Amino acid sequence: MAHYPDTRAFTGILNMLRFEGDIYDCEVEGEIPSQLNGTFHRVHPDQQFPPIFEDDQFFNGDGMISLFRFRNGKVDFKQRYAQTDKWKLEREADKALFGAYRNPLTDDPSVKGQIRSTANTTPMVHAGKLFAMKEDSPPLLMDPLTLETFGFTDFDGKMKSETFCAHPKIDPITGNMIAFSYGAKGLCTKECTYMEVSPTGELLKEVWFDVPYTCMLHDFGATEDYVVFHIIPIICNWERVEQRLPYFGFDTTLPIYLGVLPRDGDGKDMKWFKGPNLFCSHVMNAFNDGSKVFFDVPVAKNNMFPFFPDVHGAAYKPEEAQSKMTRWTVDYNSKGEDFESMDKMTDMVGEFPRIDDRYATQQHDYGWLLVTDPTLQFNGPGGRASGLMINKLGYMDFLTGKQSEWWAGPDCVIQEPCFVPRTPDSPQGDGYIIALVDDIINNYSKLAIFEAQAIEEGPIGSVNLPFRLRQGLHGNWADERKLSIA
Repeated sequence: MAHYPDTRAFTGILNMLRFEGDIYDCEVEGEIPSQLNGTFHRVHPDQQFPPIFEDDQFFNGDGMISLFRFRNGKVDFKQRYAQTDKWKLEREADKALFGAYRNPLTDDPSVKGQIRSTANTTPMVHAGKLFAMKEDSPPLLMDPLTLETFGFTDFDGKMKSETFCAHPKIDPITGNMIAFSYGAKGLCTKECTYMEVSPTGELLKEVWFDVPYTCMLHDFGATEDYVVFHIIPIICNWERVEQRLPYFGFDTTLPIYLGVLPRDGDGKDMKWFKGPNLFCSHVMNAFNDGSKVFFDVPVAKNNMFPFFPDVHGAAYKPEEAQSKMTRWTVDYNSKGEDFESMDKMTDMVGEFPRIDDRYATQQHDYGWLLVTDPTLQFNGPGGRASGLMINKLGYMDFLTGKQSEWWAGPDCVIQEPCFVPRTPDSPQGDGYIIALVDDIINNYSKLAIFEAQAIEEGPIGSVNLPFRLRQGLHGNWADERKLSIA
């Protein structure tokens, strides 16, 4: 009989789900635009067995992929585990075999040397396959419609890195998937790579470079001419692994760096810009004008991840963990290592930023993000793994300066938004925002649909589920035409 720990990572808003199943022709409220034909995949961590350690991380759960398939105003729902090597070995053993998050020293001896991936961070359709990704391992390939698992790929042996990223970008000009890896030669190693994968799934390049210090590189930016890497001191080292401390910890004594690498260059062409200590994670977008590079990212004064605590023992400071969208500007051709500017663009406290992905690598005119407003009533038992009660959806118009918000109400929290074009060739920003809204009092979720540039008016429709999905990480839309290789 399964008994999960009575800890924050497994109770309250983070209660386990472990449900696989199908709902055909989901209950719909309001309008589901009939021109929406495609898929929305999202994922959440969901341990199939109780963890070996009571203090296990939320992020150590097996990847559970959710699929919402839109066709002619109707929506079907499907949910399956990503059947990683870890999932299969534990299912056969009927118990957990893999130990603490990113710590192979805590695994059962029977699985030594096996790929530890849970494929629980980001699903994305590319080359007719669903890439289920976690940044400590190769990508797992699945069928985007049946959710059948095919297995890990190293792109026919061309990928020499041991890892792949969780946040690749699709170049709207070439159709290539732009990706990277860190810890490319194993845990706590400084080697990284920049990669591009063709529209048909062939690895085209793997460029190697080293980072200033070993740390988490959860996201990055890509422009038409450059790839851009923010080095933030969420550090890791073997001493932490051997002591079974949390794999990452935040170091307030280290500077940050922004690495800019020409997409047609190699490792020796990397240029590092140095800045003051701060925290940031997800990237809204990046673009360049000649050699000048613009990088939009939510920035906080201090650590936002209490589950990866301060390495010097300082207490978590929620008031310093409030991130606000900021634009970093650097010039690749400058002679120094200083940033040109770091300009705050909003007073909204937010994260999980998104754009119209058809304009990734290009200048973006619009952006959306999840917003935390602690001044509003909240009836729930607690927030995400970070402790944040994310209760609003935010919108930013970079052309007019308009900013607006929508509040989910006192019983609800919101998961990451995703932009869906009204039609494949509609103008930038013309479309819909979809986001899961979780009612944590009545225990159900709905996929809410908003007019992208009028979110403050509330959802125009929703796909209602008869249960509440676990808090997820990331998700992506794929137009019907992308579900098979052209």
